[in-house]
Amino acid sequence: MTSAPTPSTPSTPFDLVDRLVPLAPGQSTWKIRHERPKVVEATQGSYEALFSPAVEGLAVIERLLVALHACRIGRAAAFGDHYRERLLAEGAEASLVDAVDRGGIASLRDPRLARLLSFTATLMRRPLDGDQAAVQALREAGLSTPAIVALAQLVAFLSYQVRLAAGLKAMSDAEAAA
Repeated sequence: MTSAPTPSTPSTPFDLVDRLVPLAPGQSTWKIRHERPKVVEATQGSYEALFSPAVEGLAVIERLLVALHACRIGRAAAFGDHYRERLLAEGAEASLVDAVDRGGIASLRDPRLARLLSFTATLMRRPLDGDQAAVQALREAGLSTPAIVALAQLVAFLSYQVRLAAGLKAMSDAEAAA
């Protein structure tokens, strides 16, 4: 299990991707990733911004449930475990977290959350199906336009995060096997 991130400080920056892939300074894959520090900083900054309490229209727990679901769909186990742990630290109901973790979306009693997770699955599996009808279903579930935009941004980031982690893990594994 991983623990929720601690706030970054200039002397000890926190980088979720390096931690969960895992990558270590001195490793070739780490060096390649850090050749463009702005990309590393933007990735971590996006993570921090998308899970900030300041995001309008979606509760932090809703966003973390979306993240857990996206990571399970994307088979990013370490990231899924991270989001699961964050959910429990935020006080999410364990049975709800378990249901989402095992893909039991149909068993959810909250229609809004079911719609959020269904939209997440659509964007993760078939992004072109995230069309006007999918957005209308979110509106019917009570989401405002800013909340829909935030959800779409979150899922886009999670898709990127899952793919980035998979690529870095493959590179790291190849490096270790060489």
